[in-house]
Amino acid sequence: MADKVSGRTDTEIRGGRTAGRDPVPAPDASRRRMLAVTTAAGLGLLTACGGTSSRADSASRASPPGRPGSSPSAGSGSPGPSGAASPGRPKKRRRPELPRGGRELFPRYRLVGFCGLPGAAALGRLGTGDPGRRAAEAEKVAHSFAAGREPLPVLELLATVANSAAGPDGMYRSRTPAATVRRFHRVARERRGLLLLNIQPGRAAVLDEVKALRDWLVHPDVGIALDPEWEMGSGEVPGDTYGHTDGHELTKVARYLSGLVEEHDLPQKPLVFHQVATSVVGDQSALRPQPGVALIKSADGIGSPGLKRGTWHKLVRDLPDGLHTGFKLFYEEDAEGSRLMTPKEVLALRPQPEYVMYE
Repeated sequence: MADKVSGRTDTEIRGGRTAGRDPVPAPDASRRRMLAVTTAAGLGLLTACGGTSSRADSASRASPPGRPGSSPSAGSGSPGPSGAASPGRPKKRRRPELPRGGRELFPRYRLVGFCGLPGAAALGRLGTGDPGRRAAEAEKVAHSFAAGREPLPVLELLATVANSAAGPDGMYRSRTPAATVRRFHRVARERRGLLLLNIQPGRAAVLDEVKALRDWLVHPDVGIALDPEWEMGSGEVPGDTYGHTDGHELTKVARYLSGLVEEHDLPQKPLVFHQVATSVVGDQSALRPQPGVALIKSADGIGSPGLKRGTWHKLVRDLPDGLHTGFKLFYEEDAEGSRLMTPKEVLALRPQPEYVMYE
């Protein structure tokens, strides 16, 4: 069957990691190569390739505004002048909650938001203009998708970005500076929204990139989004071919996040993985839901409403138990030669997407 976005068959676009096969150029490879090159140039001004995006800063700088040096899992009792708990009866600690209340994402909320990176307009709407204004716009858009649920705005920031150049460590990726992550975390918190840290790993190990963001992930309003089409095997270069992950690797990431949730008594944490073609996520049956983690499969792909519906039906067929769904829209690319799908059309998809993201 031909891929609904690219027109290529599944065999033609199957991931280059398969044993005995040469890497296969991805659909719209020129666009992906352009994005990788643009990102590499932009991030070169911000950070050294491979620099950590979280642990380089002290815990106090990573803390949310108004709570310097605090931890979301701090024990009960108010800190005294010396940092010890005040004498007397300790106060009962309130369990951390999601930005708009509660500890479970679904079915209470529908997540809607923008993705991107400052200074790289080609990578999404979140990277254009003032972050506060983008967050306000995301909330307005979120309300148009409510349909009986509470809208929860999302800022999906590219925290690890695939590059077309190897970089000093040969990993073909750059990490977004901690100052940028902190800025968007502050904006998300001010809007009572979620911050998702998107990972395009290049040749780096996905779990290593997730662990590098631990200082942010211990907060109750921060989750992870994975972009496996940018997960390269040995000899592969971002932008030249589709990357690949599988259910085993996704389960490892979910298990790590589940451990953080348990350790810090956090509310349910979202783990999104964007999928542009069936070949990008292999052995999906091996995916195992983990306590405290909401697994969300987001259908990617550019095209007209008809083409996007076709991609959706292919990707949501035979969903494993416990998997939620998401849908990705492109303001510019979807409208080229066609038009952007309306909220009504997106909500008519079955199963109904629980996360809608605009790039």
